[in-house]
Amino acid sequence: MKRNVLLRYKILKCRKGLNARFGSGIKKYSGLRLMETFFRFNELAKAKEQLNNIMNYAVKNDRWIKEDPSVIFHFHQSMRSFVRAGYLIKLKEKKQVFPVRTENISPLFPGLLSEKEYRNPLLVFKKAYKEYSIKEFDYFMSGIVYFSLGVYDNVPEKNMISPYIHLTKMLDAAHLILERQKNNNRKL
Repeated sequence: MKRNVLLRYKILKCRKGLNARFGSGIKKYSGLRLMETFFRFNELAKAKEQLNNIMNYAVKNDRWIKEDPSVIFHFHQSMRSFVRAGYLIKLKEKKQVFPVRTENISPLFPGLLSEKEYRNPLLVFKKAYKEYSIKEFDYFMSGIVYFSLGVYDNVPEKNMISPYIHLTKMLDAAHLILERQKNNNRKL
């Protein structure tokens, strides 16, 4: 009996020690920091091109993407973190102040963004997460990566265009938010 109590005490002490060591080093990142990290490793144009290539090969059932699977997997993982960062931005939008443009806009809008979305890029994230959850975006990304890496007789069964458009718009909006943040920091 005494031995069991001593053993339990050691196990609990060990768990507390592990939690203290590993739990204290974890930082809570904001959505903006995660977006900055994403764009540090992925340029906007290359990320959109990579997403487009994966999508094109996922729809073609007689060809597969020629790129190294590890590159595709790395992109898949970075897009998963990008989706989570976008969700964090959407959740914390009331607490954070993002610059909103009110002046006239040039006729060339960046990417697929409308005039309203260009002025307030947070609308893109609101709309995307109103239609799809994080799990649905993960399912979409996993599906297109799966179908792009091989030749299959069947094609994806769900609507693939709408999540693709949302992800492309989110890339444009996130890049726009970060650019405006940098410009505001330079002015100060």
